[in-house]
Amino acid sequence: MNKYEAEFSNLVRAFRKRHMGKGPGHIRTTFCKRWAICEMEGNLSPVEKFIAEHEEGKPMLRAARTEMVKQMYRKHPPVEMEAFLGAKLVDLFVDIDIEKDFGMSVFVFDTDIEEKFGNG
Repeated sequence: MNKYEAEFSNLVRAFRKRHMGKGPGHIRTTFCKRWAICEMEGNLSPVEKFIAEHEEGKPMLRAARTEMVKQMYRKHPPVEMEAFLGAKLVDLFVDIDIEKDFGMSVFVFDTDIEEKFGNG
């Protein structure tokens, strides 16, 4: 991870903490063309971990940590991330493995951020 990818990771953590109450424990970001690919560990809160112990809680948590996260970004555009990259967010793909507490977010921008920041 270069310094720009590391700073983007910090912005993602701060955004999630501000809007969800908790950010991931560890984020590793890779820029690939127009994508910022974030691998995230330690996403679940203690209450969510308790809910995940019950089989019926896992689908509910997965829905909350995928669709609701995408809705959050639509409701609160990540202006800090866009300003940092000088690019507009055009799409977001989110998934999480509840049992492993490992998530992925792929931010799609309107500019080739790898070309702009990839060697930093």
